Amino acid sequence: MMILYCVDFWLECPQWARISFVRVKYLFLTWLTVLVGSWVLYVQYSAYTELCRGHECKNAICDKYRRGIIDGSACSGLCDKQTLYMGRCLSTLPNNQVYTGSWGDHDGIIRCKLGEVMHYELGEEPEPRREAPVFDKPTRGTSVEKFREMVFNHLKSKLGEQANLASLVNQILSVADGNKDGRVSLPEARSMWALLQMDEVLLGLLLQDRGHTPRLLGYCGDLYMTERVPYGPLYGLSLPWPLVSWVPNGVQRTMDQWFTPSWPRKAKISMGLLELVEDIFHGTYGSFLICDVAAAHFGYTDRYELRLTNTRAVVPEEEFRRSMRALKCETDADCVYGVDCQTSCDVSGRRCREEPLQPNLAKACSTLKDYLLRGAPSALREELERQLYACMALKGNAGQMNMEHSLILNNLKALLWKQISHTKDS
Repeated sequence: MMILYCVDFWLECPQWARISFVRVKYLFLTWLTVLVGSWVLYVQYSAYTELCRGHECKNAICDKYRRGIIDGSACSGLCDKQTLYMGRCLSTLPNNQVYTGSWGDHDGIIRCKLGEVMHYELGEEPEPRREAPVFDKPTRGTSVEKFREMVFNHLKSKLGEQANLASLVNQILSVADGNKDGRVSLPEARSMWALLQMDEVLLGLLLQDRGHTPRLLGYCGDLYMTERVPYGPLYGLSLPWPLVSWVPNGVQRTMDQWFTPSWPRKAKISMGLLELVEDIFHGTYGSFLICDVAAAHFGYTDRYELRLTNTRAVVPEEEFRRSMRALKCETDADCVYGVDCQTSCDVSGRRCREEPLQPNLAKACSTLKDYLLRGAPSALREELERQLYACMALKGNAGQMNMEHSLILNNLKALLWKQISHTKDS
């Protein structure tokens, strides 16, 4: 009764009771802190072990390499010489492993596919991992000419009829010759075939010659390493998840523009994005659509040259049209591919039309508007804003679109180049 009385009437408690109560209170808070901290650590560790399984990836790849199933330019460094190291885990999906990597003098990003992760309850035996049947093509006895034909037909299915497919096949076979002995072995062919099934690798090979994507440094099976892009995203600040829901979108957009280079350097980076749009609009291997122009998919080098860091955001126009033809719809909202690619709905036939509503250039200008206008020279700002809004108004199905597209693109590039051509950043 004395303890209850003291708790209820603090001022009337004797000194020893007050000290005891303070001790109990601090002991309880300490216990609660340890409990919550332990729970957070457990959750973080569980998430890490689920997402970061690079050792499994390496073991699976090296096992197949040692059995003679696969081979590639990075196999020896990864499995024999131990000169290719996996560093920090960047994975966001359990079956798509992403790590920073080091290979001799090269720093890069290592990516590797793993089979589907099977979930199980505590105390149960985990089910065997489901692995996709990769590395089964080409089969034993396949000639180099037959493999060449396989690659050609695969590219044709992805890109459509293109005049330069034969030269692209030669380029891919050159990359497939990992040990540079002048011929493609069966294990090397299996590795390259597995890589070509991943659209991001194929598109990376298509665009790396123009300097738009990180260069492929090496591969072993479907594990591959590309050069690291030191700065990314293009702009923006990644807030901790508890703060994301509390920060209004308008404030977030303003904060995104605080962490950017000086304006001449931003102009050079923007020129890189405009050149990417130009090169994939009726390019060497057909046309491509950028279906997610988020700043997170772009980065830049120490020389302020733009790099597309997520080639999954790009899709061949042939594949896009094929996908749209297969979509049923009630409204235009049903005819969406990715994030930024949309067509209209033919209500009478209840099918999506093939023609994209907005070209790449309009979407790129929307991404660059705030980026370029913030800090722009006062003498340039009005004309730059006018051209950016004209660019954003472009429509995919407008008459004379090709001519209008080229005119706006060239005018915008000329305006930016005039401002930075005399600076050291050019």
